[in-house]
Amino acid sequence: MILLKKRWNEYKHFLLLSLYGLLYIWFYYLEKTVVPKYDMFSPMDMKIPFIKEFVIPYLFWYIYMAFGFIYLGIVSKKDYYRLFLFMFFGMVICYAIYGIFPNGQSLRPVITENDIFSRIMKGIYAADTPTNVAPSIHVLNSIAIHVGLIGYEPFKKNMALRITSFILMIIISASTVLVKQHSILDGIWAIALSMVLYVAIYLVPDLVAGRQKAARREKNTSISM
Repeated sequence: MILLKKRWNEYKHFLLLSLYGLLYIWFYYLEKTVVPKYDMFSPMDMKIPFIKEFVIPYLFWYIYMAFGFIYLGIVSKKDYYRLFLFMFFGMVICYAIYGIFPNGQSLRPVITENDIFSRIMKGIYAADTPTNVAPSIHVLNSIAIHVGLIGYEPFKKNMALRITSFILMIIISASTVLVKQHSILDGIWAIALSMVLYVAIYLVPDLVAGRQKAARREKNTSISM
């Protein structure tokens, strides 16, 4: 019993993830009720080819997210909470935008092949409507995971891990336009939102903490003198 209580106290912060269930209900409501009024399109989209094989990194997004939350939840509660805030409030803002600025895209090709990649793409297209696309949740959350991981100092100091995470973030983000799930505009919107969230959740608190630490150090120095 004591061991169970200890484990509960160590990992109860994972219960926060249940709040994503509420976001799923909201997203499901938007999927069923929102009628797109704005088509997300850029001339650059026509220059980006459809590459069905990129469905693999597109789906790897789920593994990348799970790894980020589980890893940080085990090794650093501080970085876990920051990742949670980044992703949770990022998704809240995205869903609010979907409701206020109902958008969609019409970039999906007609898939006639029947190979494994084509069948997976057909399944994704059937399950996921081309609505509520800007900002891209896929891109936003990929950035959130990478920022969260490199925010953890031991991870940041490991160049191989840092580069691997960065490459995964880039490939997953690129896959969203290469499988025609998103316009490049959706990704740009997600990057812009990520920058705002990074400043609010990482940069500003770190600056404030740094100044407070410097002030305490200066105070202790003056007292010792």
